[in-house]
Amino acid sequence: MAAGAMNRWTQSLADAKPVAYWLDDPGRPEARPALTGDEHCDLLVVGGGYSGLWTALLAKERDPGRDVVLVEGREIGWAASGRNGGFCAASLTHGTANGLTRWPKEIKKLEELGAANLDAIEAAVARYSIDCDFERTGELDVATQPHQVTELREYYEELAEAGLTDGLELLDAEQTREQVNSPTFQGALFDRAGVAMLHPAKLAWGLKQACLDLGVRVYENTPATQLASNGTGVAVRTPYGRVFARRAALGTNVFPSLVKRVRSYTVPVYDYALMTEPLTETQLAEIGWKNRQGLGDSANQFHYFRLSADNRILWGGYDAIYPYGGRVRAEYDHRPETYAKLAGHFFTCFPQLEGLRFTHAWGGAIDTCSRFSAFFGTAHAGKVAYAAGYTGLGVGATRFGADVMLDLLSGERTERTELEMVRSKPLPFPPEPFAYTGIALTKWSLARADDNGGRRNLWLKTMDAVGLGFDS
Repeated sequence: MAAGAMNRWTQSLADAKPVAYWLDDPGRPEARPALTGDEHCDLLVVGGGYSGLWTALLAKERDPGRDVVLVEGREIGWAASGRNGGFCAASLTHGTANGLTRWPKEIKKLEELGAANLDAIEAAVARYSIDCDFERTGELDVATQPHQVTELREYYEELAEAGLTDGLELLDAEQTREQVNSPTFQGALFDRAGVAMLHPAKLAWGLKQACLDLGVRVYENTPATQLASNGTGVAVRTPYGRVFARRAALGTNVFPSLVKRVRSYTVPVYDYALMTEPLTETQLAEIGWKNRQGLGDSANQFHYFRLSADNRILWGGYDAIYPYGGRVRAEYDHRPETYAKLAGHFFTCFPQLEGLRFTHAWGGAIDTCSRFSAFFGTAHAGKVAYAAGYTGLGVGATRFGADVMLDLLSGERTERTELEMVRSKPLPFPPEPFAYTGIALTKWSLARADDNGGRRNLWLKTMDAVGLGFDS
């Protein structure tokens, strides 16, 4: 990469605000007051991201008379739910390939449940008049190297053998560039119906309002600091009061769980994104992005990118940074060296857009688990349920996770609770320094595989064999 080109690309970041574009909105709702004193309720939901919001909303839909309280440590949607790329996928398993590998006997049921879940999200957006730019656009999984073309074809053939190709289309280089024109694109797998694009923060804010309208009591700037059994229910301590509840659902995801034995199942991995200024009609025509699909390349260290409602391009991914010790800290939310790298990759993909500026640059923590997709469970003799480990694909799957938590708290056997995916757990991460060393070695090996025709070294093959993994 020439120094002059890198300098030009870095200049594109000169005006970028270090804040998530989605949250930099004058229409952002005011935070609700913090809890002061004690509260009593039927169901306490801890966490005001998608996981907690869907749980509170679905709890009221199932039983309008149920008394529900939701507490959030900061503001609704301030963390991953307001900082992600806005890809709302039907997949519950972090992609069909991951689900097919881990749960081959129930993958068709998981795919059916995922499709129904995405339909239900679309219906809820309409029913509650949530203005979140929801668009059922589909997604292109793009090959940018010859070996990736071969891998996509082999993957499509594997899906066809399993009867899982409905709505999927394999595209060659010319067909791919007819969809979106980049000189780097050599082919793609087009999922026409299984992914929607949306404004992630507006979805969170809309779910908050829907909860309030149904009678959920929402307290913001109210971190839950301690959880204990209390007779037939539980008690949760907050800075200025306590909540006594018959049942509790934990949607804290990347943040340390109030159930301590769950903490070893997740680690925080930091992901970063850029947002451009709005494209002109001429610029849009140059890249031919007419149908507004989401895109991701099929490398191990991949990029994801999509158009916003006002025709900006969000460009994220590639670097996945694990901080030693697995702590979640605000200082990790920004990483200028990653922003510069992403800018260079962006203009390599779209040289037609040379001179475009970035207006926002941000990052945040993803709750990663060793099987990539969410896991579930109960604690305190079934009075507490939890869901975590969505690994960056939780915009859609968190609604399914909310249903699972409510099923578990009810004690009912349902088609969800009978799933092996729901009944099993991922392998926990080891303590430091082993976690950091293993993740660093895995990331290095994935980068090597990208540079060596996709060939996986002995370390990656071993991780595959034992069911551990790490991805960006």
